[in-house]
Amino acid sequence: MNAYKSRSLKTIEEKMEDLDQGSLRYHVLKNAKDFKTSWVELGRALYSVHKDKLYKEWGYTTFDIYTAKEIGIRKQTALKLLKSYYFLEKEEPLYLKREYAESQEASSLPSLDSIDVLRLAKNKKVLDEEDYANLKKEVFEKGKDAADLKRGLAVMIRERQEFEPEEAQRRKKVAAVRRLIGTLKALKKEVEISKLLPVSIIKEAAALIDKLEGEILQE
Repeated sequence: MNAYKSRSLKTIEEKMEDLDQGSLRYHVLKNAKDFKTSWVELGRALYSVHKDKLYKEWGYTTFDIYTAKEIGIRKQTALKLLKSYYFLEKEEPLYLKREYAESQEASSLPSLDSIDVLRLAKNKKVLDEEDYANLKKEVFEKGKDAADLKRGLAVMIRERQEFEPEEAQRRKKVAAVRRLIGTLKALKKEVEISKLLPVSIIKEAAALIDKLEGEILQE
């Protein structure tokens, strides 16, 4: 493995020698070289390359061929970099700021794999906002490694899936009623503004909304 890494780094360094140090292509290669300590910067640069299809200007027909031939990383790793960076940009932009990295000990900075675990957890329907907040704290404040995070996440998911059927049904009911209330309120506002229905029907709709909200409060 070490021999492969040495050859890969040598190839990257050779490519860097022939490029303008101010170019994005050089920047991506430099970030690839420093991958272990600056995966976020590499993810940011690769995201630009992928989004704008810049690899085509550099003689590569696909993004996968570019990352494999020029940077020396596998397709799976490249996709993880793209997805994890985009996840941070969309969901946790605070942690992309340079001030965050500078304020943390190197050992506590989230690894690529840790962010990937957090990204996958975000889409787990069995987890609620509190579960996600606790997991996020483990990643960003405690610097927990990916292996421990995966084990903890597996336990958390198993526990949530073991809710009694009645509790699962209650949650489903509350979610459905909330959606219904939201729809009714939007429609009520629309007919009030456009005056499409008699006042009596609008009052009945308001009464139904109150009744549904009371149903939630009883849960």
